[in-house]
Amino acid sequence: MIASALLRSSWMPPALPMPRSGPPWELASRVPDRTIVVALWAAGLLAGAGVATGLAAARRGLPIPVATLIGTAAVAVVALVLLPPVGSTDSLDYAIYGHIAALGHSPYVMTPAQYGHLIRDFAGVPRDWEHDPSVYGPLATAEQLAAARLGGASLAATAFWLRLANAIAFGAVAFAADRSQRAHPAGRARVHLLWTANPLVIWSAVAGGHIDLIAAAIGLAGLLILERKVIASPLPNALAAGLCVGAAADLKADFALYGLALAWCLRDRPGQLLAAAAGAAIVLIPSYALAGLAAVRALSARAYAGQGYGFYGFFFRRLGISVTDAVPLAVCLLIPVAWLALQRFPDGLRDRAVVRAAAALSLAWLLVWPHQFAWYSLAAFCVLAFYPGSRLDWLAVAWLTVMTIADMPGTGTGQGRTLGHALLAIQYVNLTRLAPLVMLAVLIALLGGCLTRRWHGLHSGLAPA
Repeated sequence: MIASALLRSSWMPPALPMPRSGPPWELASRVPDRTIVVALWAAGLLAGAGVATGLAAARRGLPIPVATLIGTAAVAVVALVLLPPVGSTDSLDYAIYGHIAALGHSPYVMTPAQYGHLIRDFAGVPRDWEHDPSVYGPLATAEQLAAARLGGASLAATAFWLRLANAIAFGAVAFAADRSQRAHPAGRARVHLLWTANPLVIWSAVAGGHIDLIAAAIGLAGLLILERKVIASPLPNALAAGLCVGAAADLKADFALYGLALAWCLRDRPGQLLAAAAGAAIVLIPSYALAGLAAVRALSARAYAGQGYGFYGFFFRRLGISVTDAVPLAVCLLIPVAWLALQRFPDGLRDRAVVRAAAALSLAWLLVWPHQFAWYSLAAFCVLAFYPGSRLDWLAVAWLTVMTIADMPGTGTGQGRTLGHALLAIQYVNLTRLAPLVMLAVLIALLGGCLTRRWHGLHSGLAPA
């Protein structure tokens, strides 16, 4: 994964001129596209197998070198931050939205393609979403604007500052997870295997630089504030939790799921529920008022993509049904699946009711909603690291592994004419057949676990409830 970033210019469009001084850096060497693709597929398989093996060892109480895990992860994160973004062009889109805002235009009106026409000799506009305005919240635009001012005219430098912020958020979650299990060696090893040293998470969160990571970290802070009662009085505590969760949703709307988790746990405490809602409103209402109706329209018209409509697409195409019909069906499925997960998920620690609700809702949405990418799972992995070990770990790792490999080498690669028939055939089968069937199998396994409540086949590797 690090090598693919070091050699980005040899295989991943668009062309991204490096800044004259300072990061990111890369090598000018060229490597065949086929070599990169096969290497990344192997990396994805090794990553998933490595995490699963480590989790199995931790559950059996075998000694895990936690310091080595943390040190290796730190080296990987630093290396990927200092290299150009790979696996996705989203961080380049974020950077362009920041540059649009720096010029005084609205990224909810002007598209990256329009910006590219406005600025002569400007390189680095991705093709994937070049005609789409920003579908992120106003707080995301503020972060992108700050990165654009720090990065100056260089799109690569702007992307570097955005991914540096991601790395800080990644480290903050790792530190909090480590502190939560510092007295339990097996549990401490598990959270670092699941989050800190998980190459699949690092690939999405740091190499790709997706904004989901910062939203997940801020939203998680809100959940932990409510659970740990950081503020002595319940109402200010709930208000602070609402502020954090509102900020997460203001970065990316998907994190309203964390708000639903708060609401579920505070449903019998109307005063705290109102305080949490007020905290979220304090963030969301002024920011969208400043951004204007264009931000609301861009969000409501958000383009849906994901891995071929998941298992819905697998069956719908064979039945001659339009894949767009997957959305209403998913809505009908999501409500009972989410309710079942809330009722029947493994019992959490006594003071982790909100984390349990967030894990239930985020995993239900991840498995049922048809429009998904691998990095959307950061919302689930972020809270799973604070949740007792169970068979949910295996399901989450299996889903993330297959989704990561299906998306490799990543959006923006456009390698259809250079991979050759054999690799194209493998990529097609993986994307349209293998990945959807694994996604369906994971959903069925989750439903089976909810119905039977058989979640703990092995020692959980975490502190007892």
